[in-house]
Amino acid sequence: MPVIRKDAFGKIVLIKRLLIAILGLIGYYRLVIRNNARIEGMKHLKGLPKENVLFVSNHQTYFMDVVLMYMAFCANRNGFSKTVKNPFYLFNPVTSFYYVAAKETMDSSLFSKILAYTGAVTIKRTWREKGKEINRTVDLKDLSNIFKALDNGWVVTFPQGTTTPYAKGRKGIGHIIKHNKPIVVPIQIDGFRKAFNKSGIMLKKRGTDITLRFKEPIRFNGEEEPEEILEVLMNQIGQSEENIPEMLREKIHPK
Repeated sequence: MPVIRKDAFGKIVLIKRLLIAILGLIGYYRLVIRNNARIEGMKHLKGLPKENVLFVSNHQTYFMDVVLMYMAFCANRNGFSKTVKNPFYLFNPVTSFYYVAAKETMDSSLFSKILAYTGAVTIKRTWREKGKEINRTVDLKDLSNIFKALDNGWVVTFPQGTTTPYAKGRKGIGHIIKHNKPIVVPIQIDGFRKAFNKSGIMLKKRGTDITLRFKEPIRFNGEEEPEEILEVLMNQIGQSEENIPEMLREKIHPK
């Protein structure tokens, strides 16, 4: 009897491959054909280990950001180091790729539940739920799942936990890096907010330049404090206070 291959969280790999191919083709049409998606810095993916690599990114839509990341990782795996314009890479996808996402968001629709199967590590927000501010302790099971994902592949996380630009980052990312000591690859994205609605499902404007830029990997030594790690990463992904355009400073930080 053939063995059914599963990922670290018990998801059937064959189903993941099929879903990634389908979602990737949808993303290809919306990102590459309807818009002008461009990947930069894919050279920084070369030579990375298969496990314990953490990608840290700013966030502009709930879903389409992750879809383009899937496309980039699959393209890189199949030897396309500078482009995502050849969609055949989607039929030989990366299945050991995970991303941290709010449980509330991933449970919100059929589409999000399907996307979650491809690699979501869902967590319960400690600061916000159903549009209201809350304050609860971190669920240790959530942390354990993030560590498990890192031990078994590449993980993407969004330290701001929101699509709101220039929102403050959460120190939890610093604790995760201090604990697991992964190789950290910053990602800076742009153009999604202009092309799509907040969820990333509805197309707002065609012909938009969309960029995803991988930056040089960072190796923290574990001696840094979580606050220091967060400060470095927020600057790398273009979301620190220094990155806020002058015209927006008064709106974000009124006197």
